[in-house]
Amino acid sequence: MRRLNPPNYRDPSVSTFSKDNQHVRTTRHCHHRTNAVAEEVGGTGIVSDLESLDDVRTLADTLLSTYLRIDVLANNAGGMYNTRALTGDGHERTLQTNYLAPFLLTRLLLPRLVESGGRVVSTSSNANVQGKIDLDDLNFSRRWNSGLGAYGACKLAINLFTTELATRSTLSAFTFHPGFVRTGLAPDWWLLRAVTAATFGRCGVATEVVAAQFIRLDADESISDPIGTYFDRLKPNGKQGSQATDRQLSSDLWNRTSALVGLPADL
Repeated sequence: MRRLNPPNYRDPSVSTFSKDNQHVRTTRHCHHRTNAVAEEVGGTGIVSDLESLDDVRTLADTLLSTYLRIDVLANNAGGMYNTRALTGDGHERTLQTNYLAPFLLTRLLLPRLVESGGRVVSTSSNANVQGKIDLDDLNFSRRWNSGLGAYGACKLAINLFTTELATRSTLSAFTFHPGFVRTGLAPDWWLLRAVTAATFGRCGVATEVVAAQFIRLDADESISDPIGTYFDRLKPNGKQGSQATDRQLSSDLWNRTSALVGLPADL
């Protein structure tokens, strides 16, 4: 299991939902942090490794068999890696953790979310501006450059997926860039580790600030921006890569991704 957040990381948005009397299920990849967060907020924890699509399918089955309503799906997990590596499913790990896994989970939960009048909020990044989608090289076998390009492409893919979701369903869905957050997003990037150490962990946006953004986008029913909108913090229509408005690409990417995770393209 890889570590995406420091050992003492606590997602304040989970506590906020709990205080607002929401039923919370925390989903993480580390047993001790999952149990600690679940115990703190009175929720239920489940461990799921996004580097295994079977784990994602099991997670979806568990949620669907447990809850008759799913009001919010927050796709927040991910990672940025300095070296290219494949998961057990044969996909480049940046692609799988940041894009394929949330795509699969959202698709599997989609009927329940629609029935519940729910909402999906997925974490993107302003790195999407540097991203480029190549449908013939989604695994970055020909164009790996240090991981940043792959990360940006995956965040652009999340934005394209969300806008395509808006055309294929009635589900409320948004993406957002939270800012540079104080988490262990890139565990094998020495420069980020050095900056974090030099600033005693104070470099970047506090998780409490990000939680407030998440809660607004997750729960505020007064948001009038079109479904599929990309927010930079809480400002709608943030800057995106040049391919973000390519409707043919978003459709083709949806179809290709559905095949990669073993789902039909049609809903």
